[in-house]
Amino acid sequence: MEIRNRIIKRLLSYFVRGLVLVAPLYVTTIIIWTGVEFLDNIIPINIPISDHQNVYLPGLGGLIIIGIIILLGFVFSTIIPQSFFRLTEALLRKIPLVSLIYYSIKDLLLAFVGDKKKFNQPVLVTMYRDTGIKKVGFITQSDLKQFELVDHVAVYMPFSYALSGEMYIVPKKHIQPLSASSTDIMKMVVSGGVSLQVKAQETPDLPEESI
Repeated sequence: MEIRNRIIKRLLSYFVRGLVLVAPLYVTTIIIWTGVEFLDNIIPINIPISDHQNVYLPGLGGLIIIGIIILLGFVFSTIIPQSFFRLTEALLRKIPLVSLIYYSIKDLLLAFVGDKKKFNQPVLVTMYRDTGIKKVGFITQSDLKQFELVDHVAVYMPFSYALSGEMYIVPKKHIQPLSASSTDIMKMVVSGGVSLQVKAQETPDLPEESI
């Protein structure tokens, strides 16, 4: 009986270790493959090898789309004048629904890949001073003077195990900057605190009145 229990425990241990190894790799592969198929469906590339047979090369359509995006970025950065963009965006701003969709997507992309990233200032926010409960977030706007909120900032707090979150207007005195990588902090929050391998880095510069 004791030998059987040991064997069962050992098999369960091997199963768990195998699961930890295989599951993340499988999910990562599925996500990448789904992205490749999505891009390939936009520009399906089938190479004819005979009169009645075509060969599908996975990823070729995605590479073509990436190449087109790079080419457009080069053209609009070096050839097309910036005044053309300002005129186009001025026209889009006057169209209510189009303006909302366009600028929401643009601001979201710029928050991650633009010159002025918005998720690079992780902070600890005191939610309830009497209990000391805190939440982790990222400062997205440090200047809210246009809303007559001189001593407040906008903090985005992502949800765990989700691609969403909430935005809070927080007094600067309730904010404590975190001297850690924003990428590691984001992984920690999204994973519900499971991924806690944070590396210290230089504390981001915040307005003096917020410290």
